[in-house]
Formats: sequence, structure tokens, C-alpha cells
Amino acid sequence: MVAIKYPYLYRDFDRHGNERYYFWRKGQRKIRVRELPGTEEFTARYHELLQASESDKFNPPPGGRAKALIPDTWQWLCVQYFRSEKFQGLEPSTQTNKRRMLEATFDEPISPEASETFAAFPLIRMKAKAIRVLRNRKASRAEAANGRLKAIRAVFAWAIEEELISSNPAREVARIRTDSSGYHSWTMEEVEKFERHHAVGSKARLALAILLYTGVRRSDLVRLGRQHVQDGWLHFQQYKNRNRHPVDMQIPILPELQRIIDASPTGDLTFLVTDYGQPFTPAGFSNRFRQWCNQAGLPHCTAHGLRKAAAAIAAENGATEHQLMSIFGWQTIKEAERYTKVARRKKMAGDAMPLLRRTKD
Repeated sequence: MVAIKYPYLYRDFDRHGNERYYFWRKGQRKIRVRELPGTEEFTARYHELLQASESDKFNPPPGGRAKALIPDTWQWLCVQYFRSEKFQGLEPSTQTNKRRMLEATFDEPISPEASETFAAFPLIRMKAKAIRVLRNRKASRAEAANGRLKAIRAVFAWAIEEELISSNPAREVARIRTDSSGYHSWTMEEVEKFERHHAVGSKARLALAILLYTGVRRSDLVRLGRQHVQDGWLHFQQYKNRNRHPVDMQIPILPELQRIIDASPTGDLTFLVTDYGQPFTPAGFSNRFRQWCNQAGLPHCTAHGLRKAAAAIAAENGATEHQLMSIFGWQTIKEAERYTKVARRKKMAGDAMPLLRRTKD
């Protein structure tokens, strides 16, 4: 292997000529780095591995060799899942998140006083009670607990398909209820406050306009450019689920958006570029948009919250479920119904409120 830019980071090629990167420190096991070089995710993963290696987390056990996996245990099942086509077909960022969540369970004790960990926990004993233990370890953060449960469910669902097990015990474990409705949906007052702080011609204002007037996700926003424009319409394939359920999008560019694009400096291949003239990564854009929101006095607002606001505006203006699906690229009607139901409830309340007035005899 040939050493490259960072200490302990190496590059080699598989038998098909595909480039691969690994973090390896003498005396420790080699770790595959799946993030793309040059991205902020790659840099963050490298520093995470470097910190872990300095704390001896990757040191092999006494004897110099890592323990072989014990068949039919929780760790063994997860490793089979990581090697599967199902897992490899997921987005790289999704793979990274799932792997981290699942690997974090290996070293956890099966009970507070136990020396036995879940790594060697037999699958035959991996019942709903054990999975509740893993879920409840994250109970102080409901979203983290539910994310862990979702990842565990995915492992067992795959194992059933492969006939490695006969049932999914994680299905018997309920998600932790949370009062959170997810990302905050911007109000028009918040949009106007952002616009007052960031003038037309700034990157911040261009980002807001694209998000609000197209409803795209950040993963699509960072890729959109003039090559996607044809006869006043945007033509692109959604990045999310592009490998499993690709969705081709065609949406018109509204006059409000076109006016801001024309008044803004843009890149050659993407409308939005960094200070170095390069396209943003999704994570990099989120960090920058977070700064723009903070500067405008909107620390609770996010890029995804603008997508929710756009859907709410369209629904309140009378968009049907199928029209919302066409705009936002949803493949099921369930998501669209959330917005149309709220919009109808609001309209019905407005129509019904005069009925509360007292009438004179």
C-alpha cells in the first residue's frame, strides 16, 4: 500500500482496480474508510479514527490476533449484514451511520453488573427483552434510541430474508414516544427575517430561494446547476434512494427563484459553491446554512425546515396529495397526507369559526 496525505492512512486497490482507503496503525487492526476523500465527512471520519487509535480502541487482544467471530452471535450476525448486498446497496452515509450504531452495541454489557457483552450474545437469547435493554441505553435521547432500534430491526429483517433466523424480535419492541415533530417548519415571518438579513445577491439568499421555491433536499441542492435547466424547468434525479428507487424530477423554475438566480454569482456546475469555488458537500452546506441562520437570529431554523415550510405553503394553497408527491418526490401518499390534512383542518376551522357567534333572536 502507498501512504497518502494523512498519517496512518493508506490507499490500495482491490482486484477490480477500485481505489480503497484504510486507517492502520502498527499493532492495531486495519479499518476501512468508506467516506470519499476530499469531503468533510472523510476528514471527520479520519480524526475520529485517529482519536480512537490513540485511546487503544483498535488494539488487538493479548496474543496479537483479534478473536474470531463466534457463529450465531449478535456480532457475527451484524458482520454478515455488513458484508451483504443489502447493506452495500445503501448510501455510503447511511452505511456509516448504521455501522456505527450497531458496532456500538457490541461492547455493551448485557446488564449493568454483567461481564458478558452483546458481541458474543447468542442469537437464540436475543429476544425482545434484550433489545429493550439496548434501546433503553439511549432512552435519554429518544431519537438516538429509536435510531438504534431501527438499525437492529434492519439486521433481523435481512436475516429473515437470508433464512438465518425465523422471526424478528425487534418488531416486538416499541419506539420511544417523543413530543418532537421533527425539524421546525419555518414561518413566513422567519423567512422574511432571513431575507432582511441576507440580501439578494448573497449565497445565503440564493440557498434560501432554491430550498423554498423547489422544496429539494440538501443532497439535491448541492448538485443543482445550470446543466439541469431545460426550457425553464429543472430536470434531475433525486439523490436519495437513487440506487434502489430512483425518482426523476421535473419542476418549473418559478419567476421568484429565477430573479434571484440571475442576480446571484453562481458556480460552473452548481448554483451554490464554497468560498473556494467548489460544490458544497451536504454536510458542509448544512454547517454553512446553520451559520447563516444564526447570523439572522434564527438558531432553531434548518434547511430541512424550509422543505417542510414549502410543503405546508403548497398544501394551504390547495395542492392535492398527488401534486405534492410530484413536487417533493415522495413515493407514497402518506407523507403528502400529513400536510393536506393540516391544511384542510385549518381551512375548515376558518370556515367554521363564524358559527360560534351568537345570533340574536
